Amino acid sequence: MLSIYQVVNSGRVRLLILLLCWLPSWVSAQQVVVNVEGDYPELKSNAEAFIGEVEGRSAGNLRRYAPTAVNQAREALRALGYYRPLIDWRIEEGDSDKTATLTLSITPGEPVRVSSRIVEIRGEAAADARLTSDLPPHPAEGDILNHGDYANLRDTIQTRARRRGYFDGRFVTRTLEVDPARRSAEITLIYESGQRYQLGEVTFEEGHWFEIELLRDFVTFEPGTPYHADEIARLNKDLLNSGYFSNVDINISPQEAENGVIPVSVGLTRREARSVSAGVGFSTDVGPRFRGTWREHWINPMGHKRGAETELSVPRQNLSTWYELPLDPPMTDLIRLTAGYQREDIENVESELLTLGQQWQHQLDNGWLQVLSLRWEGERFNIGNDEKGTSTLLLPGAGYSKIHADSPLDPSRGYRLQFDVTGSHRAVLSDVDILHVNALVKGLFTLAGKHRFVGRFQAGAVATNRFSDVPPSLRFFAGGDQSVRGYGYETLSPENENGVPVGGRFLMVGSGEYQYQFADQWRAAVFVDHGNAINDLNDPLATGVGIGVRWISPVGPLRFDVAKGLDREFGGEWRIHFSMGPEL
Repeated sequence: MLSIYQVVNSGRVRLLILLLCWLPSWVSAQQVVVNVEGDYPELKSNAEAFIGEVEGRSAGNLRRYAPTAVNQAREALRALGYYRPLIDWRIEEGDSDKTATLTLSITPGEPVRVSSRIVEIRGEAAADARLTSDLPPHPAEGDILNHGDYANLRDTIQTRARRRGYFDGRFVTRTLEVDPARRSAEITLIYESGQRYQLGEVTFEEGHWFEIELLRDFVTFEPGTPYHADEIARLNKDLLNSGYFSNVDINISPQEAENGVIPVSVGLTRREARSVSAGVGFSTDVGPRFRGTWREHWINPMGHKRGAETELSVPRQNLSTWYELPLDPPMTDLIRLTAGYQREDIENVESELLTLGQQWQHQLDNGWLQVLSLRWEGERFNIGNDEKGTSTLLLPGAGYSKIHADSPLDPSRGYRLQFDVTGSHRAVLSDVDILHVNALVKGLFTLAGKHRFVGRFQAGAVATNRFSDVPPSLRFFAGGDQSVRGYGYETLSPENENGVPVGGRFLMVGSGEYQYQFADQWRAAVFVDHGNAINDLNDPLATGVGIGVRWISPVGPLRFDVAKGLDREFGGEWRIHFSMGPEL
């Protein structure tokens, strides 16, 4: 068998490569040139698009093709309202070094303008503001006629009508009358909607295995609700996102309607009960890490779930398990029972934490997600061999969060608000009185598609009668990839007499970042972070500045930053930070 090296270096292959290199350039050269008199870039590009690529033709062949090219150019200009252009053409003979060329010289002439626009919606839809309002404004009276704008107006009316349930709707008049001699166009669109259909009762086909009460909780509309395609899309999305099904097939046929009511039939394919996933990652806060997840997506017909997760890195190891019970509506509301173990050894702070808890999650009518919790924590800790102890706490808590974003992985604008409060009291299975509060605000917006501004502010406080008994998991630390860059992970905090960070009573961290998209999926960034974990609100804060690059990967942004901590007394220095995940 010949090696690759022998094949590539054989005489025949070298000869073939030389022949390919010397092939005449006309094989791939465009042979039709469009010139438009005046400043009409849209006319030129549209004519070129209609004509398409013309290659490898002789001068005689181009001469025979010229009338076809002229007609294609004429159609291209007519689509943009220029009905009476003057088009001349000429052939330039080619030779051995240059291909033959067909040149079209176009004088557009005066355009056709819209002299009349009549748009009427009749029937029940005439009173449906969601259909009749904000219709495309073009082509308007006085506009140069654009057939694409006219088609968009016509199709918008028809598409909206079908999405909103006017399945019998039709145009009784749909005319575009053009008089090239008078350079005028009259548009008349009269749409007769007929009745608006309604959604009927939702039925689930046999074989889904789950309790019917659970499935009905996914339906957000009542029988008799006016039809809207978004209601069906939401039902389909919610059933798929539940994790119970591998396929959802919703059958809606207006032909099966009775008295304007359409029955809704849902076919469901149950997914595999269990899944296992594993992955590796890296961040400069904790270094390489391994994450594994086991999930049981359904346990019984009531839709209960359970799972376990583990994350292993050099400074932190944890294992957690959970059991979940869906509530009504199951898309947002649930009860989760949890148990977990975590061990940390970060900056001379060693901790072993065991937790047992319960969470009740509920979506409020105003869009806020409410989580009421009750958890027991047992923690053993050692802070620089100066503070050693154990703590037992029963912590009721409440959390409220709201996220608004135009994309889950890489939003262009949005915000995140989060507020959490927990507490303990010595009278109820706890060693120390604690009130712990934490708040987070994030926001971003984009200007002109390329300029992004990202802001973040986090504040926290812990009130207690004996701070030395507060375990490290409830004290505040700052510094690192997601905090103040330019400083080590959780190195910003008050120190004891031996210089060991012991955690603070308060947390204040703010960040501002500007990103510029310089290429597809790539952004450059400059930022400034300012904050610290402190015991007194008048204590000084640390500042870090830097530059970075963002790659928008399929799983979300990957961030690489080079930061400089400006305060040496807090350990500021040049540091590299690497992290990943959504901005919000």
